[in-house]
Amino acid sequence: MLRTLLLSFFIIVSSAARAELEIEITRGADDALPIAIVPFGGETAAGNDALADIVRADLERSGRFKPLPYEKLPVRPTSGGEVLYNEWKSVNANFLVVGSVTATPDKRYEIRYELFSTDRKVRLLGEKITVAADKWRDGAHFISDKIFENITGVKGAFATKILYVNQYPEGGKLRYRLELSDADGQRPLSILDSPEPILSPSWSSTGKQIAYVSFENRRPAIFIQTISTRERKKLASFPGLNGAPSWSPDDKQMALTLSRDGNPEIYVMDIDSRELTRMTNHSAIDTEPRWAPDGKSLIFTSDRGGSAQIYRLNVADKSVKRLTFDGSFNGRADISPDGRYLAFVHREKGQQFQIAVQDLQSGVMTVITQTPLDESPSFAPNGVALVYATRKGKYGELGIASVDGRFQVRLPARLGEVREPAWSPFFK
Repeated sequence: MLRTLLLSFFIIVSSAARAELEIEITRGADDALPIAIVPFGGETAAGNDALADIVRADLERSGRFKPLPYEKLPVRPTSGGEVLYNEWKSVNANFLVVGSVTATPDKRYEIRYELFSTDRKVRLLGEKITVAADKWRDGAHFISDKIFENITGVKGAFATKILYVNQYPEGGKLRYRLELSDADGQRPLSILDSPEPILSPSWSSTGKQIAYVSFENRRPAIFIQTISTRERKKLASFPGLNGAPSWSPDDKQMALTLSRDGNPEIYVMDIDSRELTRMTNHSAIDTEPRWAPDGKSLIFTSDRGGSAQIYRLNVADKSVKRLTFDGSFNGRADISPDGRYLAFVHREKGQQFQIAVQDLQSGVMTVITQTPLDESPSFAPNGVALVYATRKGKYGELGIASVDGRFQVRLPARLGEVREPAWSPFFK
């Protein structure tokens, strides 16, 4: 089974062109917090998407908030001095966001925003930021992050990015793009365009570099690329399989799958010296390594127990411990930033491939998706959600789900098909 799945990772079946991703909420959380976000005063002068709309969409997409419809706002203040708590008594909104936008002489925009608790009748947050015209959405995501963290105590991840592979037709043939977008699917940027498949994108801990597998020379090779300069270098191109790159937490090493010695095994490469250390030595297929956040262990997929399951490898002594036991298949795992949760592709006998999350402390596993052929889960850097690849009919698209599965979002491409997502870290 694992050998078949490995081959499938080298074939991305899709058609259509590059495009932004749409947002479709498919399951809402019952305990989402009601919040009123008032349209910002003066923002229409900026000629961009409305700031309030972006902030509303960010907070709603998190599953933690339920924004009040604009038509139900009793009043529309644009500053704290205009907020009268009595006017909000009849509205089911625990929190209130107001703000304004002013153009500056140097063609930038000064944005003021404030957050209030209508229950406690206190101002929780307020500040002024200045952004360039082309950083308008960044400013909105920054505000969303601040609001999210202030209310939940968890750092917001709206200003992060998602990598994914888009396949599209050109001249009667298929091409592949590695694309980078905002976490809401907007502002896609092409990182690499190739006539051959691109697979397994992976982020460095700083978010400044990425690694991926490219078949551009008709055989798999692993590349490292700097996002800001587009400079890239080939890291591994050994005979046979070169796959599944994963950066160590300090960005000094890369875990990868190689079959240079005849069988797919887990290796660790020192990026500067290119020195290789073989970590597994087994007749089974060992693949898909991912570093634990503390850098002391790797998780990986192996069929050494008779079916594909997930194991943990101690880097110091190379000892191996099995982590998953439920189901006929468990693979393509990612580990949460705090090291507590494992997300992976799970299959019960005779069932479809779905995303499951396992608490590594209690061992309890929960299947969080109900769609068929789900794969490639990747945690958000704050650990509260994950992005994954799924299918609708014959087309591939992305999904976002909360770790408990109570909230889910679809991100289909408007004109294309997308696979192989990887959620960025917080940028350093």
